Amino acid sequence: MKTVRVVAAVIEAANEKNEPVFFATQRGYGNFKGGWEFPGGKIEAGETPEDALKREIREELDTVIEVGDKIDTVEYDYPEFHLSMDVFWSKVVEGDLVLKEHEAARWLTRSELWDVNWLPADVTLIKKIEAAF
Repeated sequence: MKTVRVVAAVIEAANEKNEPVFFATQRGYGNFKGGWEFPGGKIEAGETPEDALKREIREELDTVIEVGDKIDTVEYDYPEFHLSMDVFWSKVVEGDLVLKEHEAARWLTRSELWDVNWLPADVTLIKKIEAAF
């Protein structure tokens, strides 16, 4: 089975009540169109996961992020491929998170994390995020 190496950002901020919120995006293309995920993308040859994540967020969301600590590496078997996804805490440094490839986006509080239909690989991250807050 083919392995696809990707990265994802759990972009964290605070809402008007000073509660932590997390940025989720809804896929606008492909087999998983309509599913919710943490933004990111494929790691290109010669890139570190952190560099790939910065590039992907800049390309997909027109935003510069600071990549923080690694949360986890998610290993998930989809029917057509194996996904290996390095996931990092991140914060916006510059930009307004402009949706270029996604259908929709939401800032979710801890209590709203289960309000969207997550893609299967991303589901495994929700409990880790909940535990961190």
